[in-house]
This record gives sequence, C-alpha cells and structure tokens, in this order.
Amino acid sequence: MTKRPILIRLLLLVACSESIQAETENWPQYRGAASDGLAEGATLPETWSTTENVVWRTKVPGWGWSSPIVWGNQIFVTSAVSKTELPTPHVGGYPGGHIGSEEEHRWMLYALDFESGKIEWEFEAHRGIPPKMRHPRNSFASETPVTDGERVYAWFANIGLFCTDLAGKKLWERRWPAYSMRDEWNTGTSPVLHGDRLFIQNDNEEDSWLECLDKLTGETLWRVAREERSTWSTPYYWESGPRDELVTIGTNRIRSYNPADGALLWELSGSSGLVSLMPVAKEGLLYVGAGYHYGPLYAIRPGASGDISLKGEETGNAHIAWSQRRGSSIHPCYLISGDRLFVCYDSGLMACFNAKTGEEIIPKQRLNTTGGRFYASPWAYNGKVFMLNENGDTWVIEDAPEYKLVRKNPLGDVIWATPAIARGSLFIRTYSWLYRLQDSR
Repeated sequence: MTKRPILIRLLLLVACSESIQAETENWPQYRGAASDGLAEGATLPETWSTTENVVWRTKVPGWGWSSPIVWGNQIFVTSAVSKTELPTPHVGGYPGGHIGSEEEHRWMLYALDFESGKIEWEFEAHRGIPPKMRHPRNSFASETPVTDGERVYAWFANIGLFCTDLAGKKLWERRWPAYSMRDEWNTGTSPVLHGDRLFIQNDNEEDSWLECLDKLTGETLWRVAREERSTWSTPYYWESGPRDELVTIGTNRIRSYNPADGALLWELSGSSGLVSLMPVAKEGLLYVGAGYHYGPLYAIRPGASGDISLKGEETGNAHIAWSQRRGSSIHPCYLISGDRLFVCYDSGLMACFNAKTGEEIIPKQRLNTTGGRFYASPWAYNGKVFMLNENGDTWVIEDAPEYKLVRKNPLGDVIWATPAIARGSLFIRTYSWLYRLQDSR
C-alpha cells in the first residue's frame, strides 16, 4: 500500500520538473527569443477579461504600439509621451491620411516590476517635436525594443538607437536622419539582436538601408543600400544549418544577406506592396511572403543562392519547397506549431497549411464578424492558438488540424501590439494599459 503513493509522488515530481524546465523564462525581443510566438508554462492563461486572471494592469504614459519584452524581474516597453492626451484610435476599416504634431514629445523607455507592475525607472531617449508625421492609427513608438539580459536597446526609427543598462543608465546612442515613409504613415520595424551584433532594416521613401552594429559600442560594422520603398517588416536571423542568414522582406524583393558582411546571398521577386510581417523558420524551412491582398507565401530550403524567383506557373523549384500564391497576410506573422502553419489575415480570416508540403489543412475561415482588423501576431501555448484583433478580442482556437473555436477573451480596448509571454504570464499591451495575465486556478 505504501509503494503506490510513493510512485505517484515521484511521477508528479518528474512532471513538475519537466514543466519547470520547459517554461519560457524570458521574452527578449519581438515574438520571443526564437521570433516564433511559441511559449510554454503551466500557469499561462487561456481565459481572461478586464477582471479575470488579471495579476495587475498598469497605465503606461503616452502611446506606443511596440510590444513589451521581458527579462528576469523586469518588463520593458517604449512609448511617446505628449502633454495632450490623444483620443482612442479609430478601429475598423483602413483609413488613410496622416497626422502631424507641433507639440513636444518625449520618447521613453520604461522598466516595470514583474511582480507588482509598478514602473521602476524611466529613460528619456529624446525630447522634441516629431520630425515626421504618422498614420492616424500608428504611433511614434511602434518599434519593439530588444535585450540581451545585460542591456536594453530601444530603436525609434526617426530618432535613433539607444542602449541602456538594466538600471536605465544610458551606455551609448546612435542618431540617423528622419526619412519620409509612404504617405507619411511613420515607422514600425524592430531591431534584431544575435550574438554581439544588432541588425536594423530601414526601408523608406528616400534612402533605404540595412545596417549591422556592434552591440557594445553602437559602431557600424557594415551597411548595405536597398532598392526598396517603405516597409514595416522586421528582419529575421535564420540559423539554417549550412550557414546563418539575415532575411528581409521588401516591396520589390525578398532578400537574404550574409550576417557577417552584408553580402547578398539570394533574392526572390513576388512581394506585393505593403509589408509588415516577419519571416520565420522551422524544421529546416524558411517561411516568408508579402501579403497585400493575400500575396504569395513561400517555403524556402537552406543553401539558396542567386535569383530564386518562380517562373510562370511554377509553385516550387530547387530552392523553393512550395508556395501558396494567395497564402500570406500583411501584418500578423505566421505561427508554426508542429506541422501546422497558421496564417491570420488582417481582414479577420485565418487559414492553416501543412508546413512541410504547403497543402491546405484549414481553408480560410472567418473569425471576425463584428468589425476590427488583426494587426497583432498570433501566439501559441498549451495546445491553443491565440489570435488578437484591434478591438481587444482574442480568439482561442484549438491547435489542431480542424478549426475549433474554444472561446473569445475580451479586453475592451484597442490593441495593435503583439503580446509577450514569460514565467507563466501573458503580457498584453492595449492602448490604455499593460496587463499581466496568469491562470489563478
């Protein structure tokens, strides 16, 4: 009678140990350490609202659509602060136009305490009148910062790049000119950190470039010009096996560069205008596309070189494993869980493809029936996929080969920022608040 309880306790201890080992500890950059939106954690919530499973919510001064990042006991987030409180952005549809401001702004980096949500310190990167205009629903702080656990790097594309330590002390800064974006919609590309190097993609209407910097000094290690116009896509560092690559999406071409010196490795035509999403790689393939009006989605094999563009009615070649001509989104990044590649489309549709073959698993399925587009990238944990729209509603979907909606979680506020996940908690930034959500059961 004594052996069975002992065995059960041992099994529980093993299970708890594996759970602890698997838990996502830090979320150092946009979409996490692997830039894939995947996480683990026994207390990560599947249900929430403005009152349910809320550990805390904090009002972050100003406005920004940058994602929060997490390291240890600190959450970092950027914002642009003005004296005038801005009206809540309009949702639904896609209004054009642009907005300027002659009012002084402060470009800020904030550090919040993980346990309490209180702001520990603030760092003012710049104070002045915004040098360029913005889209009515874009912010002046839409680029997500990045950290290596010793320093935080905050990039405001029309201001500069700022490096602080974890106590908020400035270590160095770099400044660049402010470039005009398409229709003066402002910027949104986030920096990428790998090893001792930072990578910044700046595609605009005047002078597009890709630059690699030393993370300790901010010194330029290499810089290449790009024949591109405005994009809001973050580059992706691909450790493909045969070599490392830095993959970028442009309005003209998808390109891969050698991270060591910026040499062009391969390029692919077939972009389709407005681009904000980020590539991602899993199980030996790179997934990349450009999705204005459902543009093409490609799965690319490692080791490509030269111009790998498809010809005529081709759907693949020696370097492209498969493609879907109308498979890509514009803003939300792809989510790959096992063999399933989920795509969330801005207009409120979702689809799922076989990541290895490109075969359609779930045809385009209508999520949104009440208005509000999808700008945040999807994420997944504990057998569920989460898709968040700008109305603040999250669709919780079974991570399965058939579409099954589990529930919708409302927050009742405008959201464009992609959440962060760490230490058993989900962090969602709305227009008004930063939430820490955790299963309280």
